[in-house]
Amino acid sequence: MKKLSIIFTLLLSFLGVLKAQNSPVGAWKAVSGETTSILLISPSWFTVTDFSDKNFIASYGGTWKAADGGETAVHITFNTANPSQAGQDATVPVGLENGHLITSAPGGGKQEWTRLDDGTGTLAGNWQMTAKEQDGKMNPITPGATQTFKMLSGTRFQWVVINVENGEFSDTGGGSYTFENGTYTEKIDFFSKDNARIGLALSFKGKVDGNNWDNNGLSPKGDVIHEVWSRP
Repeated sequence: MKKLSIIFTLLLSFLGVLKAQNSPVGAWKAVSGETTSILLISPSWFTVTDFSDKNFIASYGGTWKAADGGETAVHITFNTANPSQAGQDATVPVGLENGHLITSAPGGGKQEWTRLDDGTGTLAGNWQMTAKEQDGKMNPITPGATQTFKMLSGTRFQWVVINVENGEFSDTGGGSYTFENGTYTEKIDFFSKDNARIGLALSFKGKVDGNNWDNNGLSPKGDVIHEVWSRP
C-alpha cells in the first residue's frame, strides 16, 4: 500500500505537465527492482498498475483535466490498494525532462518514467462494454452501477470492472496488444483474479465501425468471447 500511495503522488505530479510541455498522452513505464509500473494516459482518463513477472500488485485510476494556473485536476475512481481514495480529488503542478517523466517522491528522491508510445492508433482511447454474447445471442448490457471499461494506448491495454457509484473494485487485467489486418492480439502482463493467466496471448477478430468495436474470439478454455465495446 505504501508504494502505491507514493505512486499516487507521483502520478499527480506527472499529469500536471500537459499544459506546460508536451502532451503525456500514451503509455509510460518505470521499473523498481522486480516491480514494473505502467501508466496509461488518454485525453481524459488514466490508470496506474504495479505488477511483477508473476503477480498483480495493485492498480488505480480515474479521470483528469486541465485546471487553472497550469495545474491538473484529478479524480480517483478506483484504487485496489486503498479503496478509501475512490472519489478523492486533487490539483497539482509539475515537469517533464528530456523526453522522460521525472517525478519526486515524498521525502525526496526521483522516479524516471520512459515513454512506450504516444497514445495514437485505431483502438487508442477509452471504451465501455455495451454488449456480450451469451448462449449464442448478443445481449446489450443495461447500464448500471457496475460497469466494464477498457483503456488502450498505442501498444498497451487495461480493462477494469468497477462500481461507478461507490468506487468498489471487482477485477482488472492488462498488458500489450497489436491490431493488424482485422486481428486483435493481446498479451496478458497482469490479471488481478488469476495470476496463472500472466503471459498468455489471445487473438480475436476485431472490427471498428464508427464508435463501436466488435471483438470475437475464444478464451484459453475454448469458450466464446464475443463483445462489443463503445466509445463513451
